[in-house]
Amino acid sequence: MLHFSNDPHLRYNILTDEWVLVSPHRNKRPWQGKTEKTTDGKPPSYDPGCYLCPGNARAGGQENPKYTDTLVFTNDFAALLPDSDQSSFEKGLLKANGERGICSVLCFSPDHSLAIADMDVSAIEKVVDLWQKEYLELGSLDFINHVQIFENKGAIMGSSNPHPHGQIWAQSTVPQEVLKKSTQQLKHWTKTGRSLLQDYLEQELVEKDRIICHNSEFVALVPFWAVWPFEALIIPRRHFQHIGQMTPDEKSAFAAILKDLTHRFDKLFDTSFPYSSGIHQSPTDGQEHSEWNFHMAFYPPLLRSATVKKFMVGYEMFANPQRDITAETAAAQLRQIN
Repeated sequence: MLHFSNDPHLRYNILTDEWVLVSPHRNKRPWQGKTEKTTDGKPPSYDPGCYLCPGNARAGGQENPKYTDTLVFTNDFAALLPDSDQSSFEKGLLKANGERGICSVLCFSPDHSLAIADMDVSAIEKVVDLWQKEYLELGSLDFINHVQIFENKGAIMGSSNPHPHGQIWAQSTVPQEVLKKSTQQLKHWTKTGRSLLQDYLEQELVEKDRIICHNSEFVALVPFWAVWPFEALIIPRRHFQHIGQMTPDEKSAFAAILKDLTHRFDKLFDTSFPYSSGIHQSPTDGQEHSEWNFHMAFYPPLLRSATVKKFMVGYEMFANPQRDITAETAAAQLRQIN
């Protein structure tokens, strides 16, 4: 009989049709590898050198307004441009297509010292309001077929500025990770007439082993197929396709569970926990997408402490994703934090 806590095994990701190798016995190995330095002290509430603080000049030269809650602006160094050439190139085995899009920066708070975990739920709710507004407005443009909302938190996740902020990249094509999830969710919807994630959540609520926290509208859990050590997924109890369909009660509950989860991350190793987070929701291509289920994923890299990071190298780059700590163990550690 397979023992998840001891035996190497493969776990299936129902959302991407991929597998992850889990090797729980490797947790016993000594660690003499790379560690990261921690940053001592809390940042100031205002940094005159920060290009995202209210009233300051940004890197591109524009001046921020003296905003008091949230702020959104077009990225001064955008990866996608709204007026770029969309022609195609093909020569033998070489192919390329032009891509149009819009990249925005969203400041969560005027206070330079805060992260989502430090903000009041009412302030986080304003961030959710902004996400909702931007998704609907960008998604209504005729050349935008997907809107990706995400945050890179912490220098080791590539964040170029510690000010609390996230980004939105809206583009003409639907990205590959979203296409994988579209395919899997549509298969399940076509076969059963039900949401894949709602059926998955129903099973998780019965088993309880991977649940982190929950409220009246949302559940945060470590997915069975998690790749990152303390990976987490926030799933709504109600099936809906995108953030634009959230009710006022759901927006409040979403803000509350965002604070709850990120607070647990920070308390786990007593550090401002780095992560990449992203909202996955239905494309904005004009189709109904009944199969899609809104959800938000967190990919934190810390493995054993505030200074030991999970690296994707070797076998994981050339063969298959792999993890040592089981999803059940990670969830239990996060669940016991108050």
